[in-house]
Amino acid sequence: VISQPAKILNFLRKQKYNADYELSARHGADTLAYIALLEEKLLPAMLHTFWVEVENYCNVTRPWFASRIPFPLSLYLSGKMSREALNRILLTRGEPPLYSLAEVEEQIYKDAKECLNLLSSRLGTSPFFFGNTPTTLDAFAFGFLAPLYKVHFPKVQLQEHLKQLPNLCRFCDDILSCYFRLNVSGLSPAGQEPVDANLQKLTQLVNKESNLIEKMDDNLRKSPQRPPRKLTILKLSATGDESSLLNRLSP
Repeated sequence: VISQPAKILNFLRKQKYNADYELSARHGADTLAYIALLEEKLLPAMLHTFWVEVENYCNVTRPWFASRIPFPLSLYLSGKMSREALNRILLTRGEPPLYSLAEVEEQIYKDAKECLNLLSSRLGTSPFFFGNTPTTLDAFAFGFLAPLYKVHFPKVQLQEHLKQLPNLCRFCDDILSCYFRLNVSGLSPAGQEPVDANLQKLTQLVNKESNLIEKMDDNLRKSPQRPPRKLTILKLSATGDESSLLNRLSP
């Protein structure tokens, strides 16, 4: 299981999937710069919104994660993750002149809003950050923006600011509709393209083969079992002619 963004991207590149293949060197440098900006400016506010803000944590994050974590980890793992998020915020942003938690919170939300403004300015009216094709930066930015945009929080300070940037909201909606939804008929809402027919045929074939194998196993279990036959052991007498006996046994 690979769960960190950088590790996921490295894994995909090793599998010969690279969304940045056609980017110029300048765009590649911009990608690294904006990813660093997201991790430095937006991530602390995201951690605070999900894991430290009391109302959000108690009403959304903890029940959400606890429902997906097996017992008994569900009893304490969410609290451990909340404490780790707070410690990370204080260790990275709680330096002078920011001494109190209230001052740290004010600063991280200010930085996050500036980061969202920069992303909105960079995106402009384009469907993606570098034109008409999604790249690593689009995937990385979507991973930050979509949860913030879609989750229903009691405290919505950062979410309200995001919803005032319509191009970032449109960016999230477009990606969700193009890549993450299928309706009941198996058609993609983006262009109503049918699901790959070859994949459906292959799935049906695999299911038929599995059913056939199961029936064969059942028949074998129900068939009468006979003990294996004993092999006849030939003993040669010390006085017998071994060569004549072997000749009689040969075809």
